[in-house]
Amino acid sequence: MPHLTEHIKILMEKINLPMEAVKVISDIEAHLDSDKAFANRFDEIVHEYMFNELDIKIALAAVAEIAEEFGENVFTLNFVFLLNNTEELFKRYKEQGISEEIYWRTMDDLRCKLLECKECEGVYGSFVPSWFNGFFRMTRFALGRFQYEMSEFNCEGGYTTRSGHFLEHGSPIVNFHIPSSGISLTDDVRFDSYRRAFDFFKDKFNGGPVVFCCGSWLLYSAHEKFLPKSSNILRFMHDFEIVRSKETDEFNNAWRVFGRYADLPYNQLPRDTSLRKAYADWLEAGNKAGDGYGVIIFDGEKIIT
Repeated sequence: MPHLTEHIKILMEKINLPMEAVKVISDIEAHLDSDKAFANRFDEIVHEYMFNELDIKIALAAVAEIAEEFGENVFTLNFVFLLNNTEELFKRYKEQGISEEIYWRTMDDLRCKLLECKECEGVYGSFVPSWFNGFFRMTRFALGRFQYEMSEFNCEGGYTTRSGHFLEHGSPIVNFHIPSSGISLTDDVRFDSYRRAFDFFKDKFNGGPVVFCCGSWLLYSAHEKFLPKSSNILRFMHDFEIVRSKETDEFNNAWRVFGRYADLPYNQLPRDTSLRKAYADWLEAGNKAGDGYGVIIFDGEKIIT
């Protein structure tokens, strides 16, 4: 089968992959075209994953094996594997009547993860390819700035919001994620996404309101103490009722703030943005990072408080 189909070429242009990355991907295409054994092994994995529901872990283990055997970087070959699933996914969006706009927004996460890999690992590719399983199994969708999927409320004993909504542990909610798209979390951007998600999921909640939940380092309650008051992260936090927030012994999300510099001693961390400076100063002063889990009750236009 052809590997860089016309659809993949259009996709790479639409999501603005760097030309340098496109060249790296094209070099793998040339390798596939020139080596029948490599191409056959690779095509079999793609087919089994998309058409026979092969488990993503098994598929990626097979990708890693052939990357080693045929001398390709595993992160880059992971990415080419993901690209080769996109055309079939596009067909399935059409079959289910989901808009092209949602498809292209969802596929933009390929760009986000590619740039994260370049920043942290020094190569174009993906070091978290299993994350894309939710997209290719059509359980997770990008709706505006955020990505959403049906899930279950995670709070032993349940939780009653300030507005009186009781959320039972395990009850249906819409979980959402914040891709590293580079788009600021302004009020307009956030609420545009909430409204899009409300329209997409409201039938799961008998017309609404819809319960959104998020677990993230962005919801660490101590941010109130050290982030600038103008921070969009604080404005994002204030959308939520924080169900729980905790310190962590290690800042496992440091790479999301400091990229390739995440493992440096705190006094050597870059301070070239307001977020980096705030975090570096906080950590160097002996404080800890953390994360939080919060809930939003949304009626289609506003947060119910």
